[in-house]
Amino acid sequence: MLEGMSRLNAPYAITPHLLLRAYSIGLFPMAESAEDDQLYWVDPERRAVFPLDGFAVSRSLAKTVRSDRFDVAVDRDFDAVIDACAAPAFRRERTWINMEIRRLYGELFDLGFAHTVECRREGRLVGGLYGVALGSAFFGESMFHLERDASKVALAHLVARLRTAGFQLLDTQFITPHLASLGAIEISRDAYHRALEQALATKADFYVWPKSMRVTGAKALAALTE
Repeated sequence: MLEGMSRLNAPYAITPHLLLRAYSIGLFPMAESAEDDQLYWVDPERRAVFPLDGFAVSRSLAKTVRSDRFDVAVDRDFDAVIDACAAPAFRRERTWINMEIRRLYGELFDLGFAHTVECRREGRLVGGLYGVALGSAFFGESMFHLERDASKVALAHLVARLRTAGFQLLDTQFITPHLASLGAIEISRDAYHRALEQALATKADFYVWPKSMRVTGAKALAALTE
């Protein structure tokens, strides 16, 4: 178990609505491995978040975003994104995304709460992320890349969308050097709960840019710097 992480077993069946309730009080589910059929609730003492006005766009990342090297879309293929997030990858031989996680988040997607940001090149999915939107909070769950910078571009587009829509909180659960390099910070559990309460008191529309709209890199960068 990660240091500073409280763990509560979830011995009963979890429904999508129970999962949303858990998010609303600061919990999220994990599994020990993809093969484990059990979930447990996680309530970290230190929580990683992205200040939505502090996303760090390096000169090289800005160039990549602006180039539109990747075709960026939202909510086009949830199953493909979660499959890619669960697949073994460089420096990640194991995953916590088991069949129960797939079921729950697939149902949340069908209900309109889970969302993806997807990067394609020449029609092939090469990077992306998924998470859950509730009120004006977005709970980032996982991301992946098969080509350099694809997940960073997806994250940049996500932050641009959330800023434009008036979201107040982007939760990324645990800090990593990679996320910190992009502007993520750690806050205390109490500070997170206060920020969460404020974010859930207002609504924001993930589709402030319609699903069918092609958002260019230039538009995303403009939203990040407004």
